[in-house]
Amino acid sequence: MEKIMHEIQENEKGERLDKLITSLNEDWTRSQVQQWIKDKYVTVNEQFVKANYKVSIGDAIVVTIPDPEPLNVVAEEMNLDIFYEDEDVIVINKPKGMVVHPAPGHIDGTLVNGLLFHCKDLSGINGIMRPGIVHRIDKDTSGLLMVAKNDVAHTSLVNQLVERTVTRKYTALVHGTIPHDHGTIDAPIARDPIDRQKMSVVDGGKHAVTHFTVLDRFGEYTLVECELETGRTHQIRVHMRYIGFPLVGDPKYGPRKTINANGQVLHAGTLGFIHPRTNEYLEFTSELPEYFTHVIEVLKNK
Repeated sequence: MEKIMHEIQENEKGERLDKLITSLNEDWTRSQVQQWIKDKYVTVNEQFVKANYKVSIGDAIVVTIPDPEPLNVVAEEMNLDIFYEDEDVIVINKPKGMVVHPAPGHIDGTLVNGLLFHCKDLSGINGIMRPGIVHRIDKDTSGLLMVAKNDVAHTSLVNQLVERTVTRKYTALVHGTIPHDHGTIDAPIARDPIDRQKMSVVDGGKHAVTHFTVLDRFGEYTLVECELETGRTHQIRVHMRYIGFPLVGDPKYGPRKTINANGQVLHAGTLGFIHPRTNEYLEFTSELPEYFTHVIEVLKNK
């Protein structure tokens, strides 16, 4: 069984234990965490407590993650927003709030569940839990991602990601007024040495580069387009926080006082790659979704 340890910081004091633990991993649900607490898989300062326990600064939380039961990934009928599809590749516009693939706590309702209903021919390189999944975007990030329908296509797309020839542009709303119109963040990313549920800029981490362009400014907020040169976990969220402009609504890397957007205001709007069979360059653009434009309108009318 895996153990996760977390020490309560100043900005977390007073939170309910179950809510706090759920925030440590986007794949965990509140009900799942509450069951772990009930089943005594969670301790606070080496003591068993209830889910409604209010945490204090310095509390040492240990979560012992029980071994998962074998999951049966079930096909589910969904109204998928398919931007492109042929015998090799599908390009999906994922809505905010949808998990990409099943995991303990999210065994249904994921993009993979919907893909299995839509088509039976998905690549098997990533196993039964992640069929066809070449790359992922976070649960609360909306936008485009590519899915492979066979192993040859999967290998080609992964190689393009490794060689950094895939175009991936995101629109993000951040806290603060960025004074310059363009910039490049070249800072290595790894697991945060203190909080293992977060990524952070760490010496010796994996090479990570994000280019950004300011699109608009709204008082104390800035709208930016971020282009990934590399694709590390939470890269844009970590990099923008690192330079002092964290994403609006980001529960993991942003400030506690932020706009309530049910997660970070981040949209994967442009995706381009070389088709695995035809060698033709394909590029797709997804307009900003309603949740994103609503936040912008609110800021414009302040």
